[in-house]
Amino acid sequence: MAKTRYKSFKGGIHPPYNKQLASSKAIEQAPVPAEVTIPLNQHIGAPNSPLVSVGDRVSVGQKIGETEAFVSAPVFSSVAGVVKAIEDIPNFTGAKVKSVVITTDANQPKWEPKPGKSVDELSADDIKAIAKNAGLVGMGGAAFPTHVKLSPPKDKPVDVVIINACECEPFLTCDHRLMLERPADLVAGLKLFMKGVGAERGVIGIEANKMDAVEKVRSAASSEPNIEVEILEVKYPEGSEKQLISAVTGRKVPPGKLPAEVGCLVQNVGTAIAMHEAASTGKPLYERVLTVTGQGIKNPSNFLAKIGTPVAALIEAAGGTTDGPVKLIMGGPMTGFAQEEPIANVVKGSSGVLVLTDELVDIREEHGCVRCTKCVEACPMYLMPNYIVEAVQKEDWAKAELWGTMDCFECGCCSYTCPAYIPHVQYVRKAKAEIAALKKR
Repeated sequence: MAKTRYKSFKGGIHPPYNKQLASSKAIEQAPVPAEVTIPLNQHIGAPNSPLVSVGDRVSVGQKIGETEAFVSAPVFSSVAGVVKAIEDIPNFTGAKVKSVVITTDANQPKWEPKPGKSVDELSADDIKAIAKNAGLVGMGGAAFPTHVKLSPPKDKPVDVVIINACECEPFLTCDHRLMLERPADLVAGLKLFMKGVGAERGVIGIEANKMDAVEKVRSAASSEPNIEVEILEVKYPEGSEKQLISAVTGRKVPPGKLPAEVGCLVQNVGTAIAMHEAASTGKPLYERVLTVTGQGIKNPSNFLAKIGTPVAALIEAAGGTTDGPVKLIMGGPMTGFAQEEPIANVVKGSSGVLVLTDELVDIREEHGCVRCTKCVEACPMYLMPNYIVEAVQKEDWAKAELWGTMDCFECGCCSYTCPAYIPHVQYVRKAKAEIAALKKR
């Protein structure tokens, strides 16, 4: 019997997925912590300024930070409580970000829905305004403001909206659970995005290892003739924008260009559901679903957590750690950020908290490149990661940019395949920082 061939892209890898740890765990409400730390900048774009002062009382869903800049997104309080401090605090990347620290009240009121409108009652401009006012950003990790994505150049019309429901990052299962538990809301969010950009076609791309989600979402979209569910090959990074567009439509986004260049818009599962909530109930983005998992977690779970919740509180809610945890990562193992201590806090783009034991952490000394070209073969962007590393080692930032550093989206395929244990992504991040600094001078 012939093996079913699903659509995909050239390059990529097949790491162990380990999704069975949490994929069967229904979404739970995470406990409200005694204190939340909410960074005012949780998005790509201009940072927000605080709208509150120390000692102010705040309510759930109250706006606490914003800016007049177009490429930005306001921030909201996730709890009822009192502002304890406003100061620069390291976020999950280690960068210091102006943050609002709130001491939570013992009794937390529930969000009170406001009268909303259906997609048929809203114009494209209404939808963009709702996305901006609710502080929506891409919740897959990039955190690009949603209203900006819904505003492509007038000469770049979008004819297809693609929902990234691949969740190709190992271990993470929050999008999978959202598809199983809230498929109708996902479809409703997609319809809003389609109307927001005037697209006639919607596609929900799901990897073939989530056939239960395929069934649920197809059922929810069965009455929508312009929406289809596309089953995709199980391969990392299938859910990356340019790779997903290539797999679903066959269109190629040129280097340095955005999806609108080829008539596409890509949004995440969580973002689509948040869009539906904002339109139908007025709910701003102050909480999100994320996965707490790994062999180092006693009870891997999927939580609906308040923005600003400390990682340590989520680990405790998942039963704590097993014996011998050796690595903590915010996000997934391929694109996440390693943490020295569990002191980071949940932000809009937090998809998971991963605790690994030594059975999955291979810490070996970096060696010189052996010219095997495995990194080149695996790169989904057709770059030469080996040459980028060489340029960075020589501090030749012009050559690092020439070799495509700025086109790299840091998927980690190169590092995963490298027999010399070269941490290519670390070199790329250093190069991007140096190139950006040089351009500011």
